[in-house]
This record gives sequence, structure tokens and C-alpha cells, in this order.
Amino acid sequence: MTIENGWLREAIAEAEKSWSQGGIPIGSVIVTSDGIVVGRGHNERVQTGDPTAHAEVVAFRNAGRRRDWGDLILVSTLSPCIMCTGTALLFGIKRVIIGENKNFLGAEALMCSNGVQVDVLNDKGCIELMDRMKKEKPDLWAEDIGK
Repeated sequence: MTIENGWLREAIAEAEKSWSQGGIPIGSVIVTSDGIVVGRGHNERVQTGDPTAHAEVVAFRNAGRRRDWGDLILVSTLSPCIMCTGTALLFGIKRVIIGENKNFLGAEALMCSNGVQVDVLNDKGCIELMDRMKKEKPDLWAEDIGK
């Protein structure tokens, strides 16, 4: 297993936490280049009623005030939406690792056009998380991600 896959496992654990709470199974971690997790989060939209409580935004909140954003790596189980991409760009994140973009293609082109290295792993476990949500909670999928 690569170090990136280890980081992704941390994000998947966050996604599973959200799912177990009745939420949307998306998780994210922010890590240093040597692998220390400095922020973690899972989607909390359902649990809190906060439409901005996406996994990536929660991970940024939990990372707190920092001056080393440009040295950190954002890892997410699902391709980040425009809001989460904007947050990553605002803080100067230079690398984003994405678990999957088959179920939802976020603003990856925007990240790339701003010099962010985007690595899409298309991890089977991440794909299965979103497939499970679409099958078991189609109304929630339609509300949050579906079009």
C-alpha cells in the first residue's frame, strides 16, 4: 500500500463515520508531506443542517489556524465540489488526492488550471461508498449531489 492509499484509508474512515450517523459518506483529511494528519472531517450536512459542512470544509476547520497550507495535502474520498475546491485554492493547497470521480466529477479542472496537482485514485472502496448511498438513499443523493 502506498502512503497515499494510507491517507485515503483515513478519509474513508471519516466517510464511514458520517454514514453511521445517517449522513453522506464523504470523508477528508489534510496531511503533511510526511504523513501526519493535521485535520480530518466528514460530511455533516445532514447531521447539522449546515449546507456548507462538506467533508473538506470540516477538515479545514479542524486543522485550525496555520501558515503552512501550501505544504499540506488535501485527501478526499470524492472529487471536491466548487465550494471545497475554492477553499483549497484560497488556502494555497498544492496537491489534492481524490478517492474517486466516477460518481461525481467536481471542479478538478479548476484546481489543475490553478497549478494544483490532482491525483485521482478511483479507489474501489470510495466508489462503493457512493454507489451504496445512491442505492440505499436515492433521495439524499438527489438532494446533495445528483442533478
